[in-house]
Amino acid sequence: MKKTVFLFISVALVIIGIVSFQEKAPERVVILTDKAPRPIGPYSQAIKVGNTLYVAGQVGANLEGKIDTASVENEVKQAMNNVKAIVEAAGMNMQQVVKSTLYVKDLKHFSKINKIYATYFPNNPPARETVQIAGLPKDANFEVSVIAVK
Repeated sequence: MKKTVFLFISVALVIIGIVSFQEKAPERVVILTDKAPRPIGPYSQAIKVGNTLYVAGQVGANLEGKIDTASVENEVKQAMNNVKAIVEAAGMNMQQVVKSTLYVKDLKHFSKINKIYATYFPNNPPARETVQIAGLPKDANFEVSVIAVK
């Protein structure tokens, strides 16, 4: 009987210890700023979990949701400004962006895109991939998503 009680108490203490030392999952915070266009679907502008920020794809839409398609440069500048506004709304800056993904309808604009993109990351740019795709929301020519870490 004493062995059973001792074993029960020992197991209970081990379980209590495991439960008390488990890390809680970091809080998930929705980031929404009026300095970037509102989402056009069921998604958030960004989600911050702990020190990591995940920014949804941003096209070159202005605050009214219109895209200036006169040049791909206009779209890239606006999309990158949208990303910057969202990153800053999360209390971070563009130097904390560690990963980006660019989606373009035509890779013939690659050098124009790079020229503008580089102005947002003048030193130690993030890791990146550029993907040519068939289409984007609102018939945009460019979209960018990023991950930042504080």
